[in-house]
Amino acid sequence: MPDSSPSSSRPPQVGRRTLLGAAAAATAAPVVLGSASRAAAAPAPRKKPRALPGGGDLGPNVLVFDPSTPGIQARLDEVFRQQESAQFGTGRYALLFKPGTYSGLNAQLGFYTSIAGLGLSPDDTTINGDVTVDAGWFNGNATQNFWRSAENLALVPANGTNRWAVAQAAPFRRMHIRGGLNLAPSGYGWASGGYIADSRIDGQIGPYSQQQWYTRDSAIGSWLNGVWNMVFSGVEGAPAQSFPNPPYTTLATTQVSREKPFLYLQGSEYRVFLPEKRTNARGVTWGNGTPRGTSLPLTQFYVARPGVSAATLNQALEQGLHLLLTPGIYHLSEPLRINRANTVVLGLGYATLIPDGGVTAVKVADVDGVRLAGFLVDAGPVNSPTLLEIGPRGASRDHSANPTTVQDVFIRIGGAGPGKATTSMVVNSRHTIIDHTWVWRADHGDGVGWETNRADYGVVVNGDDVLATGLFVEHFNKYDVQWFGQRGRTIFFQNEKAYDAPNQAAIQNGSTKGYAAYRVGDAVTSHEGWGLGSYCYYNVDPTIVQHHGFAAPVRPDVRFHNLLVVSLGGQGQYECVINDTGSPTSGTSTVPSTVVSYP
Repeated sequence: MPDSSPSSSRPPQVGRRTLLGAAAAATAAPVVLGSASRAAAAPAPRKKPRALPGGGDLGPNVLVFDPSTPGIQARLDEVFRQQESAQFGTGRYALLFKPGTYSGLNAQLGFYTSIAGLGLSPDDTTINGDVTVDAGWFNGNATQNFWRSAENLALVPANGTNRWAVAQAAPFRRMHIRGGLNLAPSGYGWASGGYIADSRIDGQIGPYSQQQWYTRDSAIGSWLNGVWNMVFSGVEGAPAQSFPNPPYTTLATTQVSREKPFLYLQGSEYRVFLPEKRTNARGVTWGNGTPRGTSLPLTQFYVARPGVSAATLNQALEQGLHLLLTPGIYHLSEPLRINRANTVVLGLGYATLIPDGGVTAVKVADVDGVRLAGFLVDAGPVNSPTLLEIGPRGASRDHSANPTTVQDVFIRIGGAGPGKATTSMVVNSRHTIIDHTWVWRADHGDGVGWETNRADYGVVVNGDDVLATGLFVEHFNKYDVQWFGQRGRTIFFQNEKAYDAPNQAAIQNGSTKGYAAYRVGDAVTSHEGWGLGSYCYYNVDPTIVQHHGFAAPVRPDVRFHNLLVVSLGGQGQYECVINDTGSPTSGTSTVPSTVVSYP
């Protein structure tokens, strides 16, 4: 087996990924009739805006194929050539395959590209071939293979094993691999992923050089190895619990889950399927045919195109329509306000929301069953106090029967240009499920610097009973995650502290050296986490010391299982793992320091 250590030749003093890789018309003043003493005539009542239509064409960047479509491979290759290395480009694409069988295809996926089948089950759409992510564009290093996805397809890989060498924000959902799955790039170079859910892999999954991975509610033939942090919940065929050697955290079930909404075809009609909530979930939702849930016709969605105004999107929401965001970039002069229970906002092809003038991009009311899925929020150059708010401050309603879900919703501050936000995501509503997010203050790209893309806090959870499954939060100036709600739970956490802290004083937190990656508030009496990791790579000042990766009150019902901290090549160090517990990191050797159970 090839060497799975990602640290054997890490270059010193260099950023790991950087090296490795329509206007409203003004209302006229009312005309005054007669003498000055006569009252002004009442203005004519303002007409209601014309109702917006539901449904419609999916736009030029949604490419829909059926088995008889000529030149499929050539079109796939054309999109890949454009997107392969366009890490901070503006192209956005969704590649959709109607039910049927396709042969001899290799769909290579670049940035901001999603591929999906249009059946109710993955097995309705079979590709005899591959859906490939590799890292040739980056000299065999997969740590920057972000922002791409595969969903709702069955694959029969050409050589028996499909390659999916991805990093963060690259979900693999509702997939059936009739063979094996390789999560590493050609040559087994560095890789930093990743997320699988509701999928069946008949053969072996080989992570090889993948540093961490989370697999949820799936079925696998077998699992090959682990580097630092491999987490499984509700996975048939998962390896047994054995952290830290091998570094497997295995839960038999996922306490609560509800799969992501998805677009499908019923005959010639597009619909959006809404999977139902499961408790103590295990295995795939589609194993016995039609998944359980409900569906909505596309006529109940406002099909948005890039360039549409936030006012129009809000009009559609107020009108009772859901939102389908077709691929592209949307500038928002005001927040999207989601005030109606059970509203769906579904993005295709990494549709991207940019809040202008320091507004919040999305605000959700304290209502049942909102589903946010499949889009990217990119901070604007004027600081936003928050980018995404789930529930208003003080939200307290019980949503246990029908929670809000946030799935494959990714947040970025900087990288594509200057961006600032004090707090990226705030969760105030109870029972919210955060199912796979990457909240990232950029460490490379344009508009990057300690103050240039200032972002103090990543995710703040104030609501009670919130569950996070697959939480990736990185590089914030202060705390990456702060959790103040009661009875919170996190299954899998991946973090890197900000690389670019200029010196120890810049991260000093009172008498504590550095801000924890994951902090549980002092008043919290019940909290639990499984498989949580934090890494440091202080490449500007490698002498920086971080006291701990995790901070929490010492109470019997505040519990953690399988924690680790890692110093990447000795660029900064941790003194402890959680609070004052756990051994310091081991110099330059990039070996995790672990705590199996706390307290």
